[in-house]
Amino acid sequence: MKRKLIAGLLTALSMTMVCPVTYASTDHYMDSSVVGADSGWSDWDAAWEETATDFTKVSLTPGADATQLNFAWYSEKGDSDATPVVHFGTDKDNLETFEGTAGDVDQSLTGDTAYEYNHVTVTGLEPNTTYYYTVEKNGEQTEVCEYKTQGTDSVKILYVGDPQIGASKGQTQNGAELTNESGAANTAAENDGFSWNRTLNTALSENPDVNFVISAGDQVNKTGEAKEEEYASYLSADALKSLPVATTIGNHDSLNEDYMYHFNNPNNTDNGKTQAGGDYYYSYGEGLFIVLNTNNYNVAEHQKTIEEAVKAYPDAKWRIVTIHQDIYGSGLDHSDTDGMILRTQLTPVFDANDIDVVLQGHDHTYSRSKMLYGDGQTHGKYEFSLNEDGTDYDWDHATNVDTQEQIALAPEEGDTDAQAALDALHQDNDCYTIEDVDGDTVTDPKGILYMTANSASGSKYYELLSTQQDYVAARSQNWLPSYSVITMTADTFSIETYQITDDGKVESIDDAFTIQKTDAGADSSDASTDTTDTSADTTDSASEETVSSDNTDASTDNADASADAAAETSEN
Repeated sequence: MKRKLIAGLLTALSMTMVCPVTYASTDHYMDSSVVGADSGWSDWDAAWEETATDFTKVSLTPGADATQLNFAWYSEKGDSDATPVVHFGTDKDNLETFEGTAGDVDQSLTGDTAYEYNHVTVTGLEPNTTYYYTVEKNGEQTEVCEYKTQGTDSVKILYVGDPQIGASKGQTQNGAELTNESGAANTAAENDGFSWNRTLNTALSENPDVNFVISAGDQVNKTGEAKEEEYASYLSADALKSLPVATTIGNHDSLNEDYMYHFNNPNNTDNGKTQAGGDYYYSYGEGLFIVLNTNNYNVAEHQKTIEEAVKAYPDAKWRIVTIHQDIYGSGLDHSDTDGMILRTQLTPVFDANDIDVVLQGHDHTYSRSKMLYGDGQTHGKYEFSLNEDGTDYDWDHATNVDTQEQIALAPEEGDTDAQAALDALHQDNDCYTIEDVDGDTVTDPKGILYMTANSASGSKYYELLSTQQDYVAARSQNWLPSYSVITMTADTFSIETYQITDDGKVESIDDAFTIQKTDAGADSSDASTDTTDTSADTTDSASEETVSSDNTDASTDNADASADAAAETSEN
């Protein structure tokens, strides 16, 4: 199929259209030279050449629990052994030494300079305490930085989607086209890094008591290429010196080892691995957080991770999963192609393990689902395969896991067999049940809440599907960077979502949504002890719910506008 890159999408598409179309990002993006004209763009621009070549920025990641903090950074490789050391404590003049591990960075990613990555875990942290730290980098200690822990009885989390530093390539700035060349020539990375920094600073000014950040993937843009200048821009955000980020591996992060060099994730597993790494999990406050690399389509491995995490933290009041692909989203480009591709496999696993919330990205639009659970039926299984040279995924075809049939996501006109296979894929993915609940507060629900975050940097946006799916409760696309604030206690999980206007104002884009848990609800939904049978019947209360097997409105109305929209090219 020949791909057509479309700079601007039509918001209204003819339902009689028969020619397949591949959709690209819109012409909406955040021009940092405009929004930052009075708030630091000139300084960011002046420092860009130095920023783009500094691959040694420190990243912070939540540890295995709230008493730990993980560090990662590069050091230039010298004649002596690496020094993976963090000095950390409450007395800046008398810091405790913590040692870790080091390894060689693939030099094809960094040009002529050889680097080692350093991973260190600091332990013994207490809540509501001010700490100080330095790291040993290039044979010297860095300047002292401050790090403050927050309380854990009520945990506040920033949830963001797809910073995707460098994705604004091809857009214009000051009359010139933004590029994704290497080093300082990657002006798209410069543009997007500033906006990412602006989003974090704005969110923290409104929420100074944030415990950590969850990113739903695609920290950077280049796929299967050297992209250290994009990581350098991402990690240069002011807030990241004192703010841990639990990152997710997106499709743009997936096919390089640089991700696992830059982020020291806790409880790393061998499940769900790509070149970037695999699944991991951690505990914080009353929550168990499970992060899956869904660029690996082996759901049996993801199930192992979930079960391992649940066994490690059986008393967690909340179970939250983060994935990149939005198996329940509402964007035109992804939500009914490569986004939903794992829906039939993941939904029963989530149900069986009493997952409460799934945080997603990938779609560059915002949506909040209704409370959903599986229909208990057997459905086909699908995945995406790598292209022939292994540099990206074949976004034009889905693969039937059982039959290995290659399903064209945009069949040629008149190819009835290909269209029938695509129709079967979409029918299989009508595999959910909508729980009958009302309002913005639900108590002891059976279903799962699925959130999809819009772009946190504004580097790239997509259109919403022309028809809102029946599983979607709220959605928006206002072409502005956005973030969500999660507040989690033992009894409640609340989420509110905001956008940042060009003049820096913060505006709510959705009503706050809250899940409440009672002791009675906890007793009735005790943790599953056997989740090997992921097709267990979940339709016993179907009389009280709306079953979406008759989903013709959303599916049929978008048959031409979205089913024919194959997943984007690797450039997007």
